[in-house]
Amino acid sequence: MITARDLVKYYGEFPALDGVSFDLDDGEILGVIGHNGAGKTTLLKIMAGLITPTRGSLVINGIDVVKRPFDLKQNLGYLPEESRLYETMSVEAYLSFFGEIYGLPANVIRKRSRELLDELALDPDGKKIGELSKGMKRKVAIARSLIHDPDLLIYDEPTSGLDPMTSRSVLDYIKGLRDRDKTVVFSAHNLFQVEEACDLVLILRRGKVVAKGSMPELREAFGSITYQIFFRIPDPATFTTPVIYIASDGRYLAEAQTIEDLNRMTAKLADAGATIERIESHYPTLEEMLLKIGQ
Repeated sequence: MITARDLVKYYGEFPALDGVSFDLDDGEILGVIGHNGAGKTTLLKIMAGLITPTRGSLVINGIDVVKRPFDLKQNLGYLPEESRLYETMSVEAYLSFFGEIYGLPANVIRKRSRELLDELALDPDGKKIGELSKGMKRKVAIARSLIHDPDLLIYDEPTSGLDPMTSRSVLDYIKGLRDRDKTVVFSAHNLFQVEEACDLVLILRRGKVVAKGSMPELREAFGSITYQIFFRIPDPATFTTPVIYIASDGRYLAEAQTIEDLNRMTAKLADAGATIERIESHYPTLEEMLLKIGQ
């Protein structure tokens, strides 16, 4: 269980965080999003015990992180946005090194390393870390964060700079950690990943929480469902609604804000000789929410 109350962090006179509060249950995934400079990385570093807030409280699994940050380390896996790895070491030696730091016996380190490499579909084949691709290096960093089997994982932009296939595999792996009762907090610029993976989303703007909740709760807060009508029509001029767009493949798209609007539009389209191909429900996306919030 994570309980954050009124977290404030000043760098000089600049408030990087300004009164951030939230709760997160065990085994849930929290996504932290916002424009550049919103305070995402500062919040994650405070949660990882790497920096101290100017004021406020943060309790993780009964540990007061502000007063006792080192007590959290044994049960925490942290992945910064830029992972600096020991590139002259082999993957196996690298994981063994960090396993020893956490006081794990050699047989446990070997077992955990094999399991993690298999789970992450990572086959280093004896190569040194410096010889690996960026995607493989990111997987090595994730394996390092898990070598001691922590319950809490804090990941800053875990898929940053990865190709789509590697990004997908990393996201699927993170989602699977929930099934193992791991609690995950991560930031991402890829908002689709946050929508897909997270139980709770925290939206920051200039260090303040401007919205938080599950995706259904945020959609409700930022606007109700709209309806998209995809159709073809012999003469577009005969359909006189102001809300009309040309789809990329030659079809047309009209949007209705309510069921009543939808019924009126479909009736007008039928009168104009249009062929309706499909109607889709559309909820506000995180990208649209951020655009509404602004910088």
